[in-house]
Amino acid sequence: MAALPHLGASDVATSRRVLVTHPGAELYGSDRMVLESVQGLLEDGWTVTVALPGEGPLTALLAAAGADCRTVPTPVLRKSAATPRGLISLAASVLRTAPAAWRLLRAERPAAVYVSTLTTPLWLLLAKTARVPVICHVHEAEGNARPLVRLVLTAPLLLADRILVNSRYALDVLLSSVPSLRTRSSVVLNGVRGPEASPVPRPRRSEESLQLVYVGRLSERKGVFVALDAFERLVLSGQDVELTLVGDVFGEHVEVAEQLEQRLAAPAIAGRVHRSGFSIGIWDHLAAADVVLVPSVLPEPFGNTAVEGVLAGRPVVASALGGLPEAVAGVASAQLVEPGSASALADAVLAVSSDLDRFSQCAIRDAQDAVFRFSPQRYRRDIAGSVSDLTGIFHTDTADHVSGAFGTASVADLAEGRP
Repeated sequence: MAALPHLGASDVATSRRVLVTHPGAELYGSDRMVLESVQGLLEDGWTVTVALPGEGPLTALLAAAGADCRTVPTPVLRKSAATPRGLISLAASVLRTAPAAWRLLRAERPAAVYVSTLTTPLWLLLAKTARVPVICHVHEAEGNARPLVRLVLTAPLLLADRILVNSRYALDVLLSSVPSLRTRSSVVLNGVRGPEASPVPRPRRSEESLQLVYVGRLSERKGVFVALDAFERLVLSGQDVELTLVGDVFGEHVEVAEQLEQRLAAPAIAGRVHRSGFSIGIWDHLAAADVVLVPSVLPEPFGNTAVEGVLAGRPVVASALGGLPEAVAGVASAQLVEPGSASALADAVLAVSSDLDRFSQCAIRDAQDAVFRFSPQRYRRDIAGSVSDLTGIFHTDTADHVSGAFGTASVADLAEGRP
């Protein structure tokens, strides 16, 4: 491919137009966050085009919000890029996909490019080449990866003019690889949309089973097998419990799917574990639970699922690693346990079960506090403000009222902590 000329001053629009890029079109953690980011930009008066590698459930929601969605295949930076073969494969993918991405960039002539996640460095390179201000929102924190792998994943951020990260833990991981990024980086906690109605304790008859729920990817790193091991321990100890798995196995992980089926067929837990598959509407699942399990075995940069459990007014048991302690900081109904320990997870569930009324009432109070700490409106304003600061283009006619968890609140109400 021929060298890419930069977009000159006459090519770069001064209108309020931003190009947003994201590496997927599903509705897991970072997917939901890019939807909130786009909504924040639209509410602030920006015209938004979103580049996605393909179509999925996220596409329709972005379009409904008012964004113009375009399909642009983009290579994803993975840990394998730290090997010679992986680096060659990535370079080949970049050469193959860069022309289409460059054509979109030239056609849109955005005032800024907002790159969601650090896994698509091609957009950072193209924006820098085009001399368009670029902001990267980091949702990853591979704290357990080898130093070389972390460096490969982090180094492309040197091309970004501004960096947002979703937790202090994620920021620490980033700076451990490239300390010079500190001056251009800041923490923006995720905005997590809660249920429409204020949560209440789950009505439960004395003879009912204790209901546990796991929400998220059915993967080893998310700890689904630890959850199943803990659940089996509870059953074998005579506890009357049931477990619901809300989520799917990543399509490419055939071996994980087979291993999961074998595990679910174990005599002790067969028939006691319910699989609902991926669900956009998680609140009904959380409302039907007594305890939310977040048993990640590798560091989470933030922990949306833990926050959603808190917002649902349910006791949460989460792994004490990565950004999960930040996500449940100050939450009295949450417990942190040793990562990968089925016995610790089971013991924490037993602690809730033995004092369920107290934990449940405490969780309802925690939910009210979490509404304001993780307000989507605060998050949207932070994102829009970061793009405006980067470009020097501001808008003063943002709507006074925005929809929030548990109803609608004005900007002034949110700022003063009123529901």
